[in-house]
Amino acid sequence: MLDTSTRLLRLLTLLQTRRFWSGQELAERLEITPRTVRRDVERLKRLGYPVDGTPGVAGGYQLGAGASLPPLQLDDEEALAISLGLFALTSGTVSGVEEASLRALVKLERVLPARLRKRATALRTTLQPLDRTGPRVNSQLLAMLAGAISDHLEVSFSYENKQGTCSDRCVDPAGIVHTGRRWYLVAWDKTRQDFRTFRVDRILGSAELGQRYTPRPLPDGGNLQSYVARSVTVEPFGSEVRVIVHAPLARLRPWIGQDSATLHAVDEQRCRLIARASSLSSAAAWILHLDCDFEVEEPAALRDHLRSLQARLGRAAQSR
Repeated sequence: MLDTSTRLLRLLTLLQTRRFWSGQELAERLEITPRTVRRDVERLKRLGYPVDGTPGVAGGYQLGAGASLPPLQLDDEEALAISLGLFALTSGTVSGVEEASLRALVKLERVLPARLRKRATALRTTLQPLDRTGPRVNSQLLAMLAGAISDHLEVSFSYENKQGTCSDRCVDPAGIVHTGRRWYLVAWDKTRQDFRTFRVDRILGSAELGQRYTPRPLPDGGNLQSYVARSVTVEPFGSEVRVIVHAPLARLRPWIGQDSATLHAVDEQRCRLIARASSLSSAAAWILHLDCDFEVEEPAALRDHLRSLQARLGRAAQSR
């Protein structure tokens, strides 16, 4: 039998891992009676944890929102992940959270066990982020969208597309995807009656929450990363370019962002690259920049352009 303090910590950990627990489930996990569960819940409430209880056959317990933030119980991997995440946010692409992230990181570092502090320090020293000049998103907007996704609430906002045209949108948000350069909201557009991808940095001003909605089956079988990659690389721009690159997928993946192109392994030494290009010149320059042998599958015009480029480069190489 666990002592009371250990049992309370285990109960708190269980309540933080899931939105809702029945009293019987908690009793079985902690190997105690439902009556003891009720007493322990009352102890947590006296300690300041906002535990909400629902009576009846379908009743149970869940952590609610209190007037102040109670202490959280984290396991080793969760604490390490939060430490690295806070460090990344201090110089990341989300505006308005750098100072708060740094304060939270300092607080976390003070209480980390020595073994975790050593691991976190070692991992952070390997992260060498480049200065980012791309679009930044508002942290409050990002948090609001994440909450709307969790609570299944529709969202209304003004949106500016890549041509600079503004429109009012009302959507059922399904997920948020970060490609490493940009944040994208995947949502069901009520006007278009289809899923759409929205760049979060193009949402103008504040957004408004609406009524609850019933979630729909997600595109691409729920793989939103794949859906966003396809939406932003294959559909919106010019002609499709398909080439076989003579390099393993693992070698190319770090150099090609999900919002630049899609990659598929052909075999252990080759992969297929699919992208959209506004011109043949930009496509040729981008592919040559990979510094690998390649074969053009389509369009045929790209092969003609490369032959012309070959002749031009040959003349340049022979000039004095």
